[in-house]
Amino acid sequence: MDNKVYTAKDYKSDQYVRWCPGCGDHAIVTTLQKAMAELGVPPHEIAVISGIGCSSRLPYYMNTYAMQTIHGRAAAIATGCKVANPDLTIWQISGDGDGLAIGGNHFIHAIRRNVDINMILLNNRIYGLTKGQYSPTSPRGFVSKSSPYGTVEDPFHPAELCFGARGRFFARCVATDAPGTVDVLKASVAHKGAAVVEVMQNCVIFNNGTHESIYTKEGRAKHAIYVEHGKPLLFGENNEYGLMQQGFGLKVVKLGENGITEKDILVHDAHCEDDTLQLKLALMDGPDFPIALGVIRDVAAPTYEAAVNEQIQTVGAKKPYHNFNELLMTNDTWVVE
Repeated sequence: MDNKVYTAKDYKSDQYVRWCPGCGDHAIVTTLQKAMAELGVPPHEIAVISGIGCSSRLPYYMNTYAMQTIHGRAAAIATGCKVANPDLTIWQISGDGDGLAIGGNHFIHAIRRNVDINMILLNNRIYGLTKGQYSPTSPRGFVSKSSPYGTVEDPFHPAELCFGARGRFFARCVATDAPGTVDVLKASVAHKGAAVVEVMQNCVIFNNGTHESIYTKEGRAKHAIYVEHGKPLLFGENNEYGLMQQGFGLKVVKLGENGITEKDILVHDAHCEDDTLQLKLALMDGPDFPIALGVIRDVAAPTYEAAVNEQIQTVGAKKPYHNFNELLMTNDTWVVE
């Protein structure tokens, strides 16, 4: 990093932003640029990689290195970028269709390998670019152009995929919550390894209102819980509710009832290796439970690109050759006349 003080404008390209009015992607590109400015990483040390979809237009609007790849391959290209140049800060932009359907295999293996990339998953539970087909995160019974009588399958929960792939970082935010989004984006960069950030957003054309309960500040006060490492799991408009453990699960309690005080409330541990409680938090849903926002899991582990480059250096130091020409000229050589 240099000593220059950056602003969000330094990360904006000169391209006209082409998304539907009201699309959550507008908010995401703005908060991403703001987060980059606050992090202070120079634009020439950042690469933004995407696949195909509405959200995958985002790299065009960034004044950084950027590449829109092919459908589902953002994680593969992002992995290659990070291994080839570990000094780059890599942002991967994927939608729920691009990232979890055709790109699902790359998604889980980038997480399993723990490549140091920031994986932003924009989840609107629909294929928007192709005009409204159900996606891997659409709920059972969802009516769309490709499921006119309702889907007959259960959706993926991005958190379950992340945790099941031995993920070390998972966070969630809402597109319309700029401060909360900036916080988790900055936290994902601070984490060394694969960092998955699920962004809940509406598709105003084909799936408007899919996250309606938490899409406004007032809605989040009632239906969401902001988790923070080391802090009690309290929520509600006046923090009047909390979470306690009940057997192998969680339960919602009200402070003051049955003698319950803040001391009885679970304290969030994002750094715990055992992900049991973290996954339960990530899978909470209304109306019985609040939706968890913030950094849910953040556990340190060796990164893939560091291990690969260390191995190259170690093996290279033991070899008599260090490039292809030296390899050809090592050992037996002969001249053909």
